[in-house]
Amino acid sequence: MEFKKYQHIERFGTDEVQSIEIGSVFIFPKIDGTNASVWFNDGELKAGSRTRELTFDKDNAGFYNEISKDQRIIDYLTKHPEHRLYGEWLVPHSLKTYRQDAWRKFYIFDVCLDRGEEVEYIPYGIYKPMLDEFNLDYIPPIAIIKDGICTYEAFLKSLEKNVFLIEDGKGIGEGIVIKNYDFYNKHHRQTWAKIVTNEFKEKNAKTFGVTAISAGKMVEEEIVDKFCTASLIEKEYAKIVTEKEGWKSEYIPILLSKVFHELITEEAWNIVKNFKMPTINFKTLNTLVINRIKNVKTEIF
Repeated sequence: MEFKKYQHIERFGTDEVQSIEIGSVFIFPKIDGTNASVWFNDGELKAGSRTRELTFDKDNAGFYNEISKDQRIIDYLTKHPEHRLYGEWLVPHSLKTYRQDAWRKFYIFDVCLDRGEEVEYIPYGIYKPMLDEFNLDYIPPIAIIKDGICTYEAFLKSLEKNVFLIEDGKGIGEGIVIKNYDFYNKHHRQTWAKIVTNEFKEKNAKTFGVTAISAGKMVEEEIVDKFCTASLIEKEYAKIVTEKEGWKSEYIPILLSKVFHELITEEAWNIVKNFKMPTINFKTLNTLVINRIKNVKTEIF
């Protein structure tokens, strides 16, 4: 296996990670060291920085020299030679409030299955016990939100809770990383999002691209809660049953389309009045409408 650069983490709210908050979301601490990776190539331990493969002569803050002597890493990759470990080599950078015993350790944040041209990210729930078997250091999630929508309030709470490796009373960490292992962006790339603490302090929620009308919910979620009622869904379902003289699973796309169409055409003016000319992400709104229909009409899914 050859060196593979770690992906760029997108700022939450950009088009590249639009809708990453919908589904099962893992919120991890972001720590401030230097990006590093390790892998086996023909049985030999290799290491990389963010941009290049390392050698003992051209190392990166001593990472390759240190990690090459870590028997835990060697044993893990001997058992899983097809895996590539990405993490943070914690050496002094811009944030210097970490505990003294935290420095010069490799904290794994992603485990990938190497498939030649591409790598496949292994979900946290799968790789955690594999790393535990060899007592490896890794970054655990602050919060896991399963099968729903992770609100902006949840991101704020997680940001404030990020004291991973920080000395007591020395504030919070660099930020958070948001991962949804089922999410692929519009370019069909599996991409993560981030919120950086210093940037958050300087910007408000709207700047991050989050259309929020309250601390806890996005405007799209509020619209669905208020206007995409069980009554509306049942009404459109009944229309289809009457028109088709019965129900078949092949009518599900028709139901999804009709409910969304009815919501927009019938409630647009009420939405404008109730939420004071909101900026709406219609892709997110459509996804939430589909989720609401699935919750109301569980028997047909």
